Amino acid sequence: MLRYLQFILLLCPLLAWGNEKVDLVLVIKHENKLQLRAGDKLIQEFHVVFGKHAIGHKRQEGDKKTPEGRYVLDYKKADSAFYKAIHISYPNAEDRSQAKAQGVNPGGQVMIHGQKNGWGWLSFINQQFNWTNGCIALSNADMQQVWDKVAPGTVIEIKP
Repeated sequence: MLRYLQFILLLCPLLAWGNEKVDLVLVIKHENKLQLRAGDKLIQEFHVVFGKHAIGHKRQEGDKKTPEGRYVLDYKKADSAFYKAIHISYPNAEDRSQAKAQGVNPGGQVMIHGQKNGWGWLSFINQQFNWTNGCIALSNADMQQVWDKVAPGTVIEIKP
C-alpha cells in the first residue's frame, strides 16, 4: 500500500504538467510571436502573422492593421471561414472614441484564427508573410493548441 501511495504522489505532478490555466495571451508583433502565459510562466509560444499593414495600431475598418493594446478574448467561433477563431474584443471604448473623433468606423471582427478553410495545407507559405485583414493567424495545428488551452474571458495583450 505504501508503494502504491508513493507512486500516486510521484504521478500527480506529471498529470498536472501542461494543464496550467492560461491567464494571458501575449502577442509581440515585431517578433511574430503569440505566447500563452500563466502568471509569469511561459506555457507555450507560437509563430503568428498579422494584417497586411502590421506596423501600428488599428485605427479604422479596412486599414489591414492588427490592433495593439489590452483586450479580452470574449468568445470562440468553431464555424468560422477560417480554421477555428477566437474573437478579440476590439474595438474598446478608447478605440471607438478615437475613431469617432476622426470620423471613421473603427472596424471589428478581429480574431485569432487558423488558415482559410480548405487552404490549411498552404500554411508553410502563408505563415511567412502578413496576409490577414487585421487578424492574428496561426497554422491550423497551432490554432488547435491555442483553442484547447484558451478559455473565453482570457486577457490578450498585443504589443508592437
